[in-house]
Amino acid sequence: MSQLSEITEKIENGQRIDTDQARVLLEEADLLTLGALANAKRYVHHTESIVTYVVDRNINYTNICVSGCSFCAFFKSPGQAAGYVITHKKLFEKIRETMNLGGTQILLQGGMHPDLGLDFYEEMLGNIKENFDIHIHGFSPPEIHFMAQKFKLSVAQTIRRLQQAGLDSIPGGGAEILCDEIRTRVSPNKCSAGEWLEVMRQAHMAGMRSSATMMFGHLEKDIHVIKHLERIRQLQDETGGFTAFIPWTFQPANTRIQVEKKTGVEYLKVLALSRIYLDNVENIQASWVTQGDKIAQTALFFGANDMGSTMIEENVVAAAGVDFMLPVKELRRLITTAGFAPCQRDCFYHLL
Repeated sequence: MSQLSEITEKIENGQRIDTDQARVLLEEADLLTLGALANAKRYVHHTESIVTYVVDRNINYTNICVSGCSFCAFFKSPGQAAGYVITHKKLFEKIRETMNLGGTQILLQGGMHPDLGLDFYEEMLGNIKENFDIHIHGFSPPEIHFMAQKFKLSVAQTIRRLQQAGLDSIPGGGAEILCDEIRTRVSPNKCSAGEWLEVMRQAHMAGMRSSATMMFGHLEKDIHVIKHLERIRQLQDETGGFTAFIPWTFQPANTRIQVEKKTGVEYLKVLALSRIYLDNVENIQASWVTQGDKIAQTALFFGANDMGSTMIEENVVAAAGVDFMLPVKELRRLITTAGFAPCQRDCFYHLL
């Protein structure tokens, strides 16, 4: 029996694969084999043919950032024209519009602004909670790590302060690739892989849930993709705090990293491997924002059980020249025509 056949049999028997076996799968298994294995794994976690989505809005409270990531086309340096910090009026307008469209949460993220105090974040959260009954999914690990360093607090103390002010859960952004040899090249001023994981560990220990992401297709190799998955799986074994995993492809337009954009096939292979390898993460999300509707629909047969957010507003990927938009009606149509039942969910994957 070949090594690939042995790995396939192991997966079909419900056994966990290791990093070497994951590498063989990614490099040697054909697309349809990976897809079939991932699709079977999807039904282990979700026996019903339901595909979920959430209605929310990505609100960027500031685009001013000192990180200077080479892959980001959205940020502005301090003092640069077109830099902004959102006003309460504009923030409230965006939240009202979200709720009027049936939204249940906001995704609140921004740049690493050097001049905002902790009171800015606490007041923003408090004002939202005083005026709206909405879930706040906010502040990715690099933002929280930046705040902790700036305000001379521990990560645990920073999370506690934000949680008390109204933060409900944490998005998995800023993970990129959780290998420092890659991070130091694409985002040298952002927290390390270990620091990203520690923010998530502390959040989970504080009773908060979070998602996890991976942005691939820039300077990493297959081994780094697998190492990233391994680190997510290890932390999930420890805390059980990740609700979902979202792999998505780097969008090179308007950035300082000039590489060939990953194909739909390459995306689907990594997505499928994510479902197979992350046997302790219940939900895998398709990235229609970077892949478009047809590949996202195909992803539902490669391990994905969730279509993610309707993205009433999205700025970061749009700044890289990608502007796919899907209203709820179209998202539901894509799910239905693929043979699944569409269901709106909340941040914790409870069906609404």
